[in-house]
Amino acid sequence: MSIDYSQKIPNNVDLSSDKTLQRALEHWQPNYLQWWAEMGPTGSTNFDVYLRTAVSVEPDGWAHFGYVKMPEYRWGIFLAPAEKERKVNFGEHKGEPAWQEVPGEHRANLRRIIVAQGDTEPASVEQQRHLGLTAPSLYDMRNLFQVNVEEGRHLWAMVYLLHRYFGRDGREEAEAMLERRSGDADNPRILGAFNEKTPDWLSFYMFTYFTDRDGKFQLCALAESGFDPLSRTTRFMLTEEAHHMFVGESGVSRVIQRTCEVMREHKADDPAKVRTLGVIDLPTIQRYLNFHFSVTIDLFGADQSSNAANFYSAGLKGRFEETKQNDDHQLKNDSYKILELQGDRLVEKEVPALTSLNERLRDDYIRDSIAGIERWNRVIDKHGIPFRLKAPHKAFNRKIGTFAGVKVSPDGRVVSEAEWNANVRNWLPNDEDRAFVASLMGRVVEPGKFAHWIAPPAVGINRQPVNFEYVRFN
Repeated sequence: MSIDYSQKIPNNVDLSSDKTLQRALEHWQPNYLQWWAEMGPTGSTNFDVYLRTAVSVEPDGWAHFGYVKMPEYRWGIFLAPAEKERKVNFGEHKGEPAWQEVPGEHRANLRRIIVAQGDTEPASVEQQRHLGLTAPSLYDMRNLFQVNVEEGRHLWAMVYLLHRYFGRDGREEAEAMLERRSGDADNPRILGAFNEKTPDWLSFYMFTYFTDRDGKFQLCALAESGFDPLSRTTRFMLTEEAHHMFVGESGVSRVIQRTCEVMREHKADDPAKVRTLGVIDLPTIQRYLNFHFSVTIDLFGADQSSNAANFYSAGLKGRFEETKQNDDHQLKNDSYKILELQGDRLVEKEVPALTSLNERLRDDYIRDSIAGIERWNRVIDKHGIPFRLKAPHKAFNRKIGTFAGVKVSPDGRVVSEAEWNANVRNWLPNDEDRAFVASLMGRVVEPGKFAHWIAPPAVGINRQPVNFEYVRFN
């Protein structure tokens, strides 16, 4: 399914055949561009950036690479190919034909799901808008900008659904997504993690590894939806999301590699000494990991949720890899183990599978995250350094669900307020950590050059050399 770039709004949904919808989206477009001008990457308007643009939505060969000024990027509406005679694969409607229009009884819940997902997309751009000023290389700057334009396109994906299927309510929600601001005291983004600052590049890599991975799992659950336009939209978004996680995983890996190289070269293992050598010590990397992991797993919601049960039973939002699960896909008689606090201990408890769907998705996410952490550990192992990064316990530093406000150490012990206060600076990034990392941030713009604290990548983008001019300044 090729994308029509001859239109004002590129698309593969035959937008020109629905003039009312086309006019509504063309009315929203300048407001979007105004938002980008105000909240997009700082000072980047005239840069020529080596970006990829979708040319079709098939899994293979859909990207075209070339220099683009970001305000001229061809944002648009792209749905994955329709699956012939697709069925609803779970819940009360299992086996029925997938819906091509919004079922009236599920209208409010579907809109809520789409708005929550859509709101995260511009939030990420807002959180990252100043990072181009301190990019450690042109390669990294280009990757940041690629992530930014794709987050913008993911907003377009959700706005199309709101305009096409939800009438005036949808149009109002689409406008509101351009009015909220990440971290704004009066009109913040909907989800907490998207109101946190992303002040430095270590935070950015952690965010794109952990928080964009949440995006992967949420999109995978929505790709199972019985509402076919949502499923097709999110399936294509997933192809772009993979790049964001690559930026995060490879970015952290390169930070670790450079730290290990310097530690070995100077035979230094004391964190204070390592810092004097101009790289980020491994305990600080662990504290950043603890923060971003714990903030992200809160995004999955409460451990037990009637909303999650209702969304599943209605066929609106499935599980990760729903069709690969070996059960009846209705879960009325199934159970799942969650953790609860009993006195000063965390113990497992069997609860209905339907109400614990958030926790199941969180557990799937945690397994996937840990796999990447182990890949980072292999970088450390190759340098012969006796240090291991670990995911903290899932009850650590939680603000949502059963463990909101409960003091739990990274290794899963319930601790007193006093013990928490005595150790929190060793468990989460403290002011000195953030100030030190900030002190390393400085823009490097000579092709092929990299900041001292990060290793170059093994290969460039789209088979280009690492010293390619990924961003041209005008």
